[in-house]
Amino acid sequence: MENFGEIEILLVEDNPNDAEMALRALKKNNLSNQVMVAVDGEEALDFIFAKGKFASRQKSRKPKIILLDLKLPKIDGLDVLKEIKSNPETKIIPVVVLTSSREEKDMLKSYQLGVNSYIVKPVDFDKFVDAVRDLGLYWLLLNQQPD
Repeated sequence: MENFGEIEILLVEDNPNDAEMALRALKKNNLSNQVMVAVDGEEALDFIFAKGKFASRQKSRKPKIILLDLKLPKIDGLDVLKEIKSNPETKIIPVVVLTSSREEKDMLKSYQLGVNSYIVKPVDFDKFVDAVRDLGLYWLLLNQQPD
């Protein structure tokens, strides 16, 4: 049985290149110890709610932050966000949309659904590393969350 209890960051990203870039940026900033990558919306929700292949995971151990892409297979990122923020057990988990979408409607809908932050992925790797560092420092170290 895998130990999913110590996950601090849930990265929800279907593009392997973008996921790898995010993992490299997290590692470069010493934030990569406890990362789970979900490749689609269904896998993300299964992990969060301890269903499917994650049924053995302790449901009470939530990630400290969810980095969520919007354009996902199976279940769209906005639907994932809606599920997270409409459930009393998960609505306080910080969700940061990390996406390539600059569409106003995506941004507006994300905030209407309760997203904590909306970040457009920088194309330049150094700028992406800086953005991930700032995200990690704020959400994992500075931000205080209830247990």
